[in-house]
Amino acid sequence: MNDPRKKNPTLGIAVFIVVVVLLVIATILYNAISEKHEYERENPSSSSTSALSAAASAVNAAKGASQ
Repeated sequence: MNDPRKKNPTLGIAVFIVVVVLLVIATILYNAISEKHEYERENPSSSSTSALSAAASAVNAAKGASQ
């Protein structure tokens, strides 16, 4: 009788490596995004308020020009 052939574990190892690499990338992205949100919470950006005031002055100028 023929002995059963041994399976080649190459495909399993390749899938395992791909899964591990994807998990590492996902972890790095998650940490970067969460730290960015934490930094923005601690240090509010003044550029958003200046952009808001610039937009408000542009609206006021447009109202004045239309009258």
